[in-house]
This record gives sequence, structure tokens and C-alpha cells, in this order.
Amino acid sequence: MITLGVVLLIVGYLTGVQIIWMLGIVAVVLGAVFAIAGSAGHAIGGRRHWF
Repeated sequence: MITLGVVLLIVGYLTGVQIIWMLGIVAVVLGAVFAIAGSAGHAIGGRRHWF
């Protein structure tokens, strides 16, 4: 999720499309939240591991 967000950020920046850039920010933030929650041992979406 974090990798997808970084790719969207780069593509959005290079093309100048604002919505792709914003989606990249959202994907990076959600990926970071999922990674932190998963490493803390919390189940995310009913799954113990999110991969």
C-alpha cells in the first residue's frame, strides 16, 4: 500500500494531475496506519497478518 502510494505520488507530480497526487497521499497514510497497527499485533479487517 505504501509502495502504491509512492508510485501514485510520483506519477501525479510528473503529470500534474492533482487527484492522482491526493490518492497517493491517502494510500501512503493508510499503508502506514496498517503497518503500525499490524506490527502492534492488532487484527486489521479480521486478519491477523496483512500481506
